[in-house]
Amino acid sequence: MINENRLFNEANAFFLEKKFEKALFIYSQLSSSFPNNKAYPLYALFCDIASEDVEKAVSLFDYFSIAKEENFDEAIEYIEEVINAYDGDIDKMMEMLSELSESTVDSLDAIRYEDFKTLINSRGSFRVAFEDIMFSTKVAIENKEDFFDFVDKLIDNDFNNTAYTYLDGFNEYFSYDTKIEELYKKLEEKKIAINHK
Repeated sequence: MINENRLFNEANAFFLEKKFEKALFIYSQLSSSFPNNKAYPLYALFCDIASEDVEKAVSLFDYFSIAKEENFDEAIEYIEEVINAYDGDIDKMMEMLSELSESTVDSLDAIRYEDFKTLINSRGSFRVAFEDIMFSTKVAIENKEDFFDFVDKLIDNDFNNTAYTYLDGFNEYFSYDTKIEELYKKLEEKKIAINHK
């Protein structure tokens, strides 16, 4: 008897550790053992995307993890449309994603954090503003305070994996900063809380 939840959690853990081949193996196993679950093949596709662009794969993973809690069928449909429309063409796919999310931001390569904060105000929430730009635009962080504020808000809004990606990416710059340690600790506590649900 396959323990579906345990396997799924294991696959997610591999994905977040960026061990995409191991994650893919388990997601594929889950897909064939539970063909009625439409989510498993999508997770396998995220692993595939990661071989070309880790950051985008993690963004998709984060977005889907949150959206499926709110409306499973809509989340599946949204992600499937995005992936199927441009099979294998990551740039085209991301272009479509940014259009789909009715972005109020032109598809810039980066948005200054100050401008992003203005977007948060106009959209009414950090989550909505970040979902608008997460597939098309990077947030350009110009100082340490903005960086910590941004990562803190990512964690508060359940974009935990994206927060890890930012922390890991900037860790070498601020490796001795206690605030970095606090943010990692906050993420770990959230992970523990989620696992105990």
